Amino acid sequence: MNQDRTNEVIPFTLDLSVDESRRRAEVIAALGADWDPLAVLQGEDEAYALLYSGLDGEQQRTYDLLVAAGVLPGEGSGRAPSH
Repeated sequence: MNQDRTNEVIPFTLDLSVDESRRRAEVIAALGADWDPLAVLQGEDEAYALLYSGLDGEQQRTYDLLVAAGVLPGEGSGRAPSH
């Protein structure tokens, strides 16, 4: 005895915008007043350059193949892989 009970469904919504705002404020507070996002990005760029510096010929060819295939990001800003 299947009865259609779709008229009895009670809509349910949950607004998380206040919680998300609080979470973001807590993240910024945890980072501290001396957090410098530009310095962090510069440090990441320096670490990335160091990671792939000093490659021998075979390693450089492998690196170039991986960049061309989109497995590794290339040089320059916005180094996110294209795939």
